[in-house]
Amino acid sequence: MKIIIQKFGGTSLKDENGRELAAQHVRRAISEGYKVVCVVSAMGRSGDPYATDTLLRLLGENNQHVESREYDLLLSCGEIISSVVFSNLLKSKEISASALTGSQAGFRTNDEHKNARITDMQCERLQSMLGTYDAVVVAGFQGEAANGDVTTLGRGGSDTSASALGAALDAEYIDIFTDVEGVMTADPRIVEDAQPLSVVTYNEICNMAYQGAKVIHPRAVEIAMQAKVPLRIRSTYSELPGTLVTSATSKGAGRDVQDHVITGIAHVPKVTQIKVFAKDAQYDLHTNVFKAMAKEQISVDFFNISPKGVVYTVMENMAEHAEKVLREHGYSPEITRNCAKVSAVGAGMSGVPGVTARIVEALVNENIQILQSADSHTTIWVLVRQDDMVKAVNALHRAFELHNIHSKGRQLSE
Repeated sequence: MKIIIQKFGGTSLKDENGRELAAQHVRRAISEGYKVVCVVSAMGRSGDPYATDTLLRLLGENNQHVESREYDLLLSCGEIISSVVFSNLLKSKEISASALTGSQAGFRTNDEHKNARITDMQCERLQSMLGTYDAVVVAGFQGEAANGDVTTLGRGGSDTSASALGAALDAEYIDIFTDVEGVMTADPRIVEDAQPLSVVTYNEICNMAYQGAKVIHPRAVEIAMQAKVPLRIRSTYSELPGTLVTSATSKGAGRDVQDHVITGIAHVPKVTQIKVFAKDAQYDLHTNVFKAMAKEQISVDFFNISPKGVVYTVMENMAEHAEKVLREHGYSPEITRNCAKVSAVGAGMSGVPGVTARIVEALVNENIQILQSADSHTTIWVLVRQDDMVKAVNALHRAFELHNIHSKGRQLSE
């Protein structure tokens, strides 16, 4: 039995036209000999009747009386509604289909409500149903804890659901359908000549996702990478193949790709930089600062540690709280608000001299101040002023000639 996973997001399912196009993708896969497991998100976005944010508004502004268990119970409804609606549409087109909740499909999780982790996949029922039906529609974003409670998987949960099913069912592909043509060299909303990529590696897309590209959640990529199941990022509104996400070393469906130094430019807006300086012989400053942040559940990023102190970033909505905590611990932090993180990502940069120099030169030529920088084998990050973010992304896109990436052969090797 050849199985393919097709995940449809909220924007794909928000209206009748989108659902019709999604159904065409299901029919096409069946005609190619696949059994199809559809993973669906809640229909639409904030303001649409059954979207997750719309359901959340039913609780009122503060939600202070709602237990986490009940919160998950409510939010799981959007995906369940979506699964039944889409399954019914498939049946109306004479496609044999049925719907399952996340629990019924086999998702077992820990009991961390709002951000549960998958602990086991018990897919016997789902596998049995694939013997009867050509398509099974699964409510994404949800599972079941050991005590029977409904849990939700947090941000990007439906992507994670799709990857987990792809791994558990040994799927041929995991198709993530969105409202864009695939992974782009940069956000096309701010870079006019951003180009679609035919192939990226798991590591590249994971880094791009962590650095602000919103096309897929990095946890979903990590699951697919561990299971060696190829991902395809595709548009619901097109028949184009989209972007293949695969390994740089495997064969067949995951053939080698011709790596370029830089594959894409990602960005994260609304970041605040925090500097905390050490006094003489204050060797425990770094430990104390990060412990204080962790205790308050303030996520830190982009940190540089030196004998003189520590520099790191937090998201803008946590900046005030972070500053208050540091001052309560006796520190006098230096706060720089209205920043943005811009990242150059590419599997081909490792060991290549001159990449950082090109980044610095491109930004300096645009009179953009670099507030902080860091690098890894596949990513170089710079922190800039929020007002310079768009200019910085475009400058780096030009510097690495990403508008010409297709003419340079960023395609599957023959």
